[in-house]
Amino acid sequence: MPYLPTVVLVALGLLLLVALLVRTVKVLRGFRRTASMVATNTQDRAGLLRARSAALRVAFAERRRKPENQ
Repeated sequence: MPYLPTVVLVALGLLLLVALLVRTVKVLRGFRRTASMVATNTQDRAGLLRARSAALRVAFAERRRKPENQ
């Protein structure tokens, strides 16, 4: 029976490894969700900024044109 402590230690090590893997997967899932949310928010804000700058370019171009009737 000298191998019994070794088997117990290996089993405990495997249980610890499984517990750590489960916790790591949960943390990574939360990180992925957060990163996706941040990327979506950043893309939305960048799109709004592009739309605003395009509207300003159009407004400035319209102001620079000379009225044809006057």
